[in-house]
Amino acid sequence: MKRLRRILSVILVGILITTIFIGCGKNDKTADNTNKTITVEDQLGRKVEIKGDVNKIISSYPISTSLLIALGVKDKVVGVEMKSNDRELYKKAAKEFTTLPGVGSAKSINVEECAKLKPDLIIIPTKLKEFIPKFEKLNIKVIAIEPETLDSFLECVKLIGKAVNSEAKANEIVKYYEDNLEKVEKLNKDITNKPNVYLAGSSSVLRTCTSKMYQDYMIKASGGNNVTSNLNDGYWADISAEQLISYNPDIIYIVQYAKYSVEDILKDSRLKDVKAIKNKKVFMIPSVIEPWDYPTPSSILGILWMTNNINSEKYTKDEFEKASKDFYKKFFDLEVSNKEIGI
Repeated sequence: MKRLRRILSVILVGILITTIFIGCGKNDKTADNTNKTITVEDQLGRKVEIKGDVNKIISSYPISTSLLIALGVKDKVVGVEMKSNDRELYKKAAKEFTTLPGVGSAKSINVEECAKLKPDLIIIPTKLKEFIPKFEKLNIKVIAIEPETLDSFLECVKLIGKAVNSEAKANEIVKYYEDNLEKVEKLNKDITNKPNVYLAGSSSVLRTCTSKMYQDYMIKASGGNNVTSNLNDGYWADISAEQLISYNPDIIYIVQYAKYSVEDILKDSRLKDVKAIKNKKVFMIPSVIEPWDYPTPSSILGILWMTNNINSEKYTKDEFEKASKDFYKKFFDLEVSNKEIGI
């Protein structure tokens, strides 16, 4: 009997010790999540410490909002930019975004509305830096982004990926981008006479990108020579008809969100002697899903489309179609049609 009691005592002690260790393990895990701190450096050079898990995110900028979808954290977004219900990408890949509170834009943000949503993190463009002290007074973490060059775009992907605990997906996006850029570089390395390309902005054919814009890089990566690379003041610039005539581009691209059409340019009597117009080499960047000239993950498709347009012998329309469909499936879980990608 004594021996049985000793055996039972040993068993009970074992159970008690196991229970204590399991309990401590659970507590440690909870503590780890609560006390976890990561430090990121945003694109203003600010060191931002983020404590605990980021479960509620606000993005007031379409560039970061679309990136959050590609990073697989759309379920954590609680506030977005205004007019989100107008964006086709959201309707297809993150329908919940169309009904989320609209808290700002690339030009302004409503601090009070953001505070009501109790976010763990807010993402804004650097041009809204004057709002940062207001958020800091409310103890709300905020990071600022400015992905206007290739390097700064890839840095932005890594920055947001780290901030929202999606570094693996961020690295996947960066690798996809770099692999395709390497492919494009090889395709275009033998182009001896690069076509002169002019990119027209949203409001008028006489509004164009400067050398500071991501669009400048896209044209160059695609095998073209951007005729407005000499413009260095600001981002979008207005020029005269005489200046466009003097550029005399071989190709004119129009952004997808332009308020005018290819026909409007072809019929513009002021520009009738421009090579691109005489040869009917005026094209609108396609895609009804989202603009491909924004510094977002899909801008790689803008580069691939331009590469096909400039160098179709080396990179065919069929190859571009496959790449586009693979991209949207891989990063947005979307099956897209030829019409949606402009083919």
